[in-house]
Amino acid sequence: MGFIPTEESQRQEIEEFKRMVVACAGLSRRKDEEEQLGFRLHSPEIDDDVGEEKIVCVTSGVSFLGLAVINRLLVRGYSVRILVDNQEDVEKLREMEEAAAGEEGRRRLESNNNGVVEAVVASLFQVETLAEAFNGCRGVFHTAAFADPAGLSGYTKSMGEIEVKAAENVVEACSRTPSVRSCVLTSSLLACIWRDSTLQDYPCVINHESWSEETFCRDKRLWYALGKLRAEKAAWRIAKEKGLKLATICPGLITGPEFFDRNPTSTVAYLKGAQEMFADGLLATVDVMKLAEAQACVFEGMKKTAGGRYICYDNVIESEETAEKLAEEVGMSAERICGNRGAYIPAPFQLSNRKLSNLMSRTLRSCYNQR
Repeated sequence: MGFIPTEESQRQEIEEFKRMVVACAGLSRRKDEEEQLGFRLHSPEIDDDVGEEKIVCVTSGVSFLGLAVINRLLVRGYSVRILVDNQEDVEKLREMEEAAAGEEGRRRLESNNNGVVEAVVASLFQVETLAEAFNGCRGVFHTAAFADPAGLSGYTKSMGEIEVKAAENVVEACSRTPSVRSCVLTSSLLACIWRDSTLQDYPCVINHESWSEETFCRDKRLWYALGKLRAEKAAWRIAKEKGLKLATICPGLITGPEFFDRNPTSTVAYLKGAQEMFADGLLATVDVMKLAEAQACVFEGMKKTAGGRYICYDNVIESEETAEKLAEEVGMSAERICGNRGAYIPAPFQLSNRKLSNLMSRTLRSCYNQR
């Protein structure tokens, strides 16, 4: 659900497809060159002898985050199955691919057996169709988010219920599909930070073990935070019941090129309560490509010991200058983000993404050691 795509947003989606095509074609060309020289770029996390190891499914693959995740997966040599709601979206993807690739790009894509994109129609609210769509996939990336154009912030209370049901169905379908070994679900940093600190003392460090309070989110009408929180909890409940290996990534506000134009409703919904987040030292952002790389890294790490929750951000908005820059990018007044602070007051909390940073550092070292 969301707003009807504008001509500008469709142009941006085509540009993103172009980048994916170039990355995919470049990977194919590099492999051909290396094979001619007698060696080949090889990731230790991918078994070339097992086809399923290289097929994954991405829900909401035409979204701002979904396209970035697909990009990173293609570069890593995976074939990607994109989940869409209806046949019209399949046709739209085909048109976007044709507009993006051109004859030469399509030829390179077709010759690259390790980077194929296909679209399948399935409803996030029908477990059976989801299981059919996931069949043959090694893993699933659930990136879908929901927005209500009738809501003032783009995310109303009722959308939270839809978010929860979709997460439940995706995890249930994963557990029913023999080929699926793991699932990576996109939650939000908002599922970690919203708590009533006046009632009890909380640790000053917010990390992957921190959870927001449902009651507090309801009282403050933080519907986006509540939806993400409840959806993540529901996913964990079913995963534990069914024995599915799950990882959840809790990103800050997702940014990147033209991020507000391409992801307006989630951006506005995320920034509800921005003044409090800024004052507490908890207003963080993450570039969409950094988040996509983290998702791919966590997924590959799950073949060993990775799992659980991960906080993902690459910038904490700590100064009025950076707050003003963010406000300008999203078309808000700076006061709505940083308020009238007056004298400097140290933030009472600190974010930590050490768990994810350690995992990504180990993965990078492993890749370099294999080359």
